[in-house]
Amino acid sequence: MSKPYKIPESVLVVIYTPQWDVLLIRRVDSMEGASDYWQSVTGSKDFLEESWEDTAVREVREETGIDCRPGSVGKAQLQDWHLENIYGIYPQWLHRYAPGVTHNREHLFGLLVPSACPVQLNPREHTHYQWLPQHLAASQCFSPSNAEAILLLNRFAGPSGATTRGPV
Repeated sequence: MSKPYKIPESVLVVIYTPQWDVLLIRRVDSMEGASDYWQSVTGSKDFLEESWEDTAVREVREETGIDCRPGSVGKAQLQDWHLENIYGIYPQWLHRYAPGVTHNREHLFGLLVPSACPVQLNPREHTHYQWLPQHLAASQCFSPSNAEAILLLNRFAGPSGATTRGPV
C-alpha cells in the first residue's frame, strides 16, 4: 500500500528562549548541495480537520521531544502568530503531494521555552540541533520564509521573550 499524499497545509514553529536564542534543527533529507539545511520545526497536518495548534503541538513533540500542550510541565508557551505563508513546494519534494499540488500554506507559531530546555531529536527526521542568537539563526536558515519568521520575534515577543501583543 502506498503512502497517502501530504496535505499542503503545514506549521512553522520558531522555538526560542527568554534570551532570544532560537532552536534550529538539521534535516536528514537535506537538499542536494545543502549539507547544512537548518530550519525551525515544520510539519504538515495529518488530516484536513486537524487544527493548526494541534499540528504545531504534535510536530514540536515529534521533532524535538518538547511537550507544549496546554498545561504541560515544561512551561513551554505556544503562541499562534495568526500569520501564514504561501510558498512553492521545492521540486524534489513535489512527489509527496497529490498531482497538480505546487504550493503549501504554512501557519506560523512561536514557542517560548526555558533556557535549559532539553531537546531530543527524532533521528528519522533530524541529525543535529543548535541554539543560536536570533539574527545568526535567521542567517543560517535555508528557507527564506523561515528566516523571516525568526526575525518576527521582535514583533511578537517582548524583551524577556514573553508575548506582549498580537499581530500589528
